[in-house]
Amino acid sequence: MDTQESNERQPEQEAQTEQTEQTEQQASPPERDRYECLACGYVYEPQLGDDNGNVPAGTPFAEIHDSWRCPVCGARKQSFANVGPKGTASGFKENFSYGLGVNTLTPTQKTLLIFGGLGLGVLFMLSLYGLG
Repeated sequence: MDTQESNERQPEQEAQTEQTEQTEQQASPPERDRYECLACGYVYEPQLGDDNGNVPAGTPFAEIHDSWRCPVCGARKQSFANVGPKGTASGFKENFSYGLGVNTLTPTQKTLLIFGGLGLGVLFMLSLYGLG
C-alpha cells in the first residue's frame, strides 16, 4: 500500500517541479524589469528610457546613474521598487497557485474577464425584456 501511494505521489511531485522550472524559465531578465516610484507611482520602463533625465531607451534600471531622480516628483533612485516586466501577472509568485487560476492572469486578461462578464450580464438582463 505504501509503495502504491508513493508511486501515485511521484507524478504529482514531478508535475509540480516541471511547473516551477517553467515559471523560472519564463522569468524575464532583470534588465527588462520595470521600477515604480514609491512616492508618486511613476513607472520607469527600460524600453522607453527617460528623455528628461537623459537616459536612452534600452537602459536597465541598474545602469542608471545614482544621481538620477524621478522625472515626476524628484525622488531619489533608491525610492523605486521593482514591479517586474510589463504584461506579467501581478502579486507574489507563491500566491499564483491559489484561487481559481485568476491569480496567474495578466492585468489585461483580468480586465477582459471582468468587463466581458459584465457585458454578458447586461445582455442577459436585456434578453429578459424579450420574454414579456
